[in-house]
Amino acid sequence: MTAITLIEDAASLNSQLGSLDLAGRLSLVAGLGGRVVFTTSLGIEDQVITAEIGNHRLPIEVATLQTGRLFPETLALIDETESQYDINIVRYEPEQADIDAYAEKYGLNGFYESVEARHACCGVRKLKPLARALSGASIWITGLRRGQSANRADTPFAEFDPERNLIKINPLADWDIDVIRAYVADNSVPVNPLHARGYPSIGCEPCTRAIKPGEPERAGRWWWENDEKRECGLHVHEESASAAQ
Repeated sequence: MTAITLIEDAASLNSQLGSLDLAGRLSLVAGLGGRVVFTTSLGIEDQVITAEIGNHRLPIEVATLQTGRLFPETLALIDETESQYDINIVRYEPEQADIDAYAEKYGLNGFYESVEARHACCGVRKLKPLARALSGASIWITGLRRGQSANRADTPFAEFDPERNLIKINPLADWDIDVIRAYVADNSVPVNPLHARGYPSIGCEPCTRAIKPGEPERAGRWWWENDEKRECGLHVHEESASAAQ
């Protein structure tokens, strides 16, 4: 499909999805044809989507980026989630050669030293594995929500991703955290125990801390940087990520 066609399709989907519940949104997307991939970080939002996919047996591939630096609690939750919903979560890992090259240039934990080094680490451990996960996909489902940060306040239900030439679906865009928590409680969804310890947003262990009362949900990600719009690059276009540096 051409970019113009995908932009038009995304706009149409964005209008349709708003009036549906979560199951309806995912079912609609799953029925569009092509390869549909949901990438999960095992955060509370993503667990809600995984529960809907598993409970309704939707033909949506579930994948995760096993960066090599995840919390033990996150790794354990992958296995627990697969067992509870009888699904397979495909792990995409970084290439050892890329990790070695990064360490030689910046040091293993060089991401603390500069934004450039941090983006390079995210590139090796997240962006390149994501590219493999989405190779050949026509639709990418994420757990993005408008309430996660100011940078995500305008998150649509559907959008065209020009870098990956696919349609990106954010079925929880309009869900707030209280609705998420209620769904988890009502449906016995397994969640990362770190959430109860002050980690609303959980990424790699060296780059995530608990937040303080009153801080935004994603304040604990890359907390040593000053840019309030800091992201790893998964959900910002390349030019935006470069500008943030």
